[in-house]
Amino acid sequence: MPEFTADVGLKKGEKVDYAVMHKGEPAIIFECKHWTEDLSNHIGQLFRYFSVAKAKFGVLTNGHEYRFYTDLVSKNVMDQKPFLSFDIQNIMDSTLNEVSKFHKSNFDEDVISTNATSLKYINEIKKIFKSELSEPSPEFAKFFASKIVSGTMRAKVVTTFSKLIPTALKQIMNEEVNERLQKAITKESEKIEPTETIEESKIVTTKEELESFEIIKAILRKDIGIKKIHHRDTQSYFGVLYDNNNRKPICRLFLDGRIKRIELFDQNKTSRKTEINTIDDIYDFSEDLLTVANYYKNEDLK
Repeated sequence: MPEFTADVGLKKGEKVDYAVMHKGEPAIIFECKHWTEDLSNHIGQLFRYFSVAKAKFGVLTNGHEYRFYTDLVSKNVMDQKPFLSFDIQNIMDSTLNEVSKFHKSNFDEDVISTNATSLKYINEIKKIFKSELSEPSPEFAKFFASKIVSGTMRAKVVTTFSKLIPTALKQIMNEEVNERLQKAITKESEKIEPTETIEESKIVTTKEELESFEIIKAILRKDIGIKKIHHRDTQSYFGVLYDNNNRKPICRLFLDGRIKRIELFDQNKTSRKTEINTIDDIYDFSEDLLTVANYYKNEDLK
């Protein structure tokens, strides 16, 4: 609801840019600014609206940066710090997962509020950790020194550890990255299978096949990172794979003939083919698609 009017108490005619309604009441209020604006200069305005509206959540945005607020510190009083913030020009899958909780099919104020507390603390921990990585505080240096050096904790020892900690932590990160890359390379080499050489000109990926792939991604993105979902076209079918691995088929689509079909797989790679009238019928198989994709996801975690 654009230009939502919040008339409460002494404040009359307060207009919020947008209110997202839930069960007849505002659930989320949006204050929108020009894309060049620094949002830090406009927190007060959202704070005032939050105090007169019944919404549990407030969002301050300039179109590319979004800051989500609630009342974790004092009930019905908007916090000074957002529990979730992101820029849509650089958004991560983990953030999309948090934003999806505001979708009308998932919306639950209590669940989001509980999760907001965790998000707030995690964000603060990350800030502290980043700060300590670059410039370790004396307390942080003493913690490590006390685990290694016995005796009196002299200033010289603390200074020495303050210089060593960033180097040690960077080495740990590099080693972790290298180890994961090596595992990924090993996995990729295991996926390689002999395939028939087919002239690329004979394979034409149609608009309908690509639209079907977008439907399948929409179904799976709730539980599966979209980077794990790939398509591979062949002369006989359009395949959707987990992790771009031929050994992990999610489904196959046969859309080129007079009769359209979808081939579904279970965890044992047993398949069944079903006729469909249009690609919208793919939504009817959401549970099957999620089941097999989650099976592959759990296998990855073992």
